[in-house]
Amino acid sequence: MKLINIGFGNMISAGRLVAIVSPDSAPIKRMVQEARDRGILIDATYGRKTSSVLIMDNDHLVLSALSPESVAGRLEETGAGGEEEKL
Repeated sequence: MKLINIGFGNMISAGRLVAIVSPDSAPIKRMVQEARDRGILIDATYGRKTSSVLIMDNDHLVLSALSPESVAGRLEETGAGGEEEKL
């Protein structure tokens, strides 16, 4: 299992990540509010402005203060970009 640092020492599983999106559009804002209402939102911004929304395969949303480009760069650094873990 490969982990990606999403800022402030928080890590997510690279294999469970579906998408990294910007929080600026209205549909993403609605998704974040619905996730908050359903209790499946994880806020890892530590009070900072949300710069990216990470969509996980179990319908959880993770908020990060890092830009989508930064998170994607860290994903590529781990070598998890599209690769499946071999047993």
